[in-house]
Amino acid sequence: MTPKQVFTAILIFFGYLFVSDSIFVVNQQQQALVLQFRDVVRTIHDPGLNFKIPFFQTIAYFDKRVLPLEAPEQEAILADQKRLVVDAFARYRITDPLKFFQRLNNERVANDQLGILVNSSMRQILGTLSMTDVLSEQRAKIMVAIRDEMNDKAKSADYGVEIVDVRIRSANLPDETSQAIFARMISERKREAAEFRAKGQELSQEIKAKAEREKTVLLAEAQRKAESRRGEGDQEALRIVAQATGKDAQFYNFYRSLQAYRETMANKDTSIILSPDSDFFRYFGKVLTK
Repeated sequence: MTPKQVFTAILIFFGYLFVSDSIFVVNQQQQALVLQFRDVVRTIHDPGLNFKIPFFQTIAYFDKRVLPLEAPEQEAILADQKRLVVDAFARYRITDPLKFFQRLNNERVANDQLGILVNSSMRQILGTLSMTDVLSEQRAKIMVAIRDEMNDKAKSADYGVEIVDVRIRSANLPDETSQAIFARMISERKREAAEFRAKGQELSQEIKAKAEREKTVLLAEAQRKAESRRGEGDQEALRIVAQATGKDAQFYNFYRSLQAYRETMANKDTSIILSPDSDFFRYFGKVLTK
């Protein structure tokens, strides 16, 4: 290779470095700052092809998208002095890359600082609420209030970010508090069970006593009706007998004889020895003769 060719190659190499370090692209998901010795000389919000002074200026890219922010679990004290372990997360967007770079520099530092804001805002809002409020349908309003509180603090700190959303992933009682509450719940349930059992026994006794009273009344009423019906039957029988006696004396004698047979022979253990010619069996004799 001749010296001229070597010189040309060196020129092409440095020309490539010059051009490649002068051109940069900001895509649709990014925004950028042009830095010169750590001083911001230009802010780029729109996507496209851009130029800078090579070797003297550098580019800092920042995401335009909504970014996640995980907050560590924290314990908050509610307005009714009950403690609650809250697990929450937030999402934010970089709205001003210049302020973001000046105040927070990068996303790692931003996550640390914004995590502190999440914790302080959450404790501040939850400190004004009771356990009933946290467990009620107001939970969505509580998260909005925490988000607004975070936005106010981020704006005051001039972080150049907007808090898009704050969500409470879970809110649980501390372990020692949960154990105490469970023990109290068990004791309360046992007390209620004993109370229900006692009321049930009392009600059972009342029902049985009422049933016994009704049974006695019904039996007495049935006995009274039976005696009444029996009296009516006897009266009707006497009337029929009297009527039959008046019409046919022989039939009356026959009927009375049948009654005597039935009453005498009702007891199987009783033995009666009589002559077949006795007057007691005169109707049997007539039947056999016929």
